[in-house]
Amino acid sequence: MATTVKELKATARPKSGKGAARAERRAGRVPGVIYGNNQPPVTISIEDRELRQRILAGRFLTTLVDIDLEGKKHRVIPRDYHLDPVKDFPIHVDFMRLGEGATIRISVPLHVVKAEGSPGVKRGGTVNIVAHAIELECGVESIPQYIEADVGSLEIGHSLHLADIKLPAGVKALTREDATLVTIVPPSGYAEEQKAAAAAAAGGAAPGAAAAPAAGAAAPAAAAPAAAAKAPAGGDKKK
Repeated sequence: MATTVKELKATARPKSGKGAARAERRAGRVPGVIYGNNQPPVTISIEDRELRQRILAGRFLTTLVDIDLEGKKHRVIPRDYHLDPVKDFPIHVDFMRLGEGATIRISVPLHVVKAEGSPGVKRGGTVNIVAHAIELECGVESIPQYIEADVGSLEIGHSLHLADIKLPAGVKALTREDATLVTIVPPSGYAEEQKAAAAAAAGGAAPGAAAAPAAGAAAPAAAAPAAAAKAPAGGDKKK
């Protein structure tokens, strides 16, 4: 499940500043920068169409990239990108340079699996994803593409927490272990149905329970006056 390394071609961008960035965009290229690993930043540009396809494909910020910059490879990971607020196309991208054996903190998406087999879902419940991503710390060569959340055994009203997830080797979660990831939400009217069922069950048991003591109590009560009536008569005969 480790992330594969993609390749991306880039061109050196010797000039920086807003004017140079606008010129790159007019030429169909997206300005960017490579930084980190105790080396000076390098300004680059990438073909707009290729970068857009990578972003739309998903998992862009968790995928290792080898940037081919005029014949020299730079192992990086995308850290941020900016989209035009109106036209929604990329206008800038940042890459962080990764050294060999480096450790990185990264947000990895959560994938819910086996929802169709969940007893809660079968009874009409809905899967509610509370956390769509998990903050992790891991080596750059062992970045998982996603973390699986198995909800196949969850009932209505039950939740899956981070402590229930088995992380890949060498991967450490930065989120609290008791953090709720997924819950099974009851269907509309479920609470009222449960109350009605409980009331019906209680109502069905009450008449039988009440009748037994009443019948038992009636016998001594009826016998007491009879005994009291016989006592004086017996006493008169002895006299």
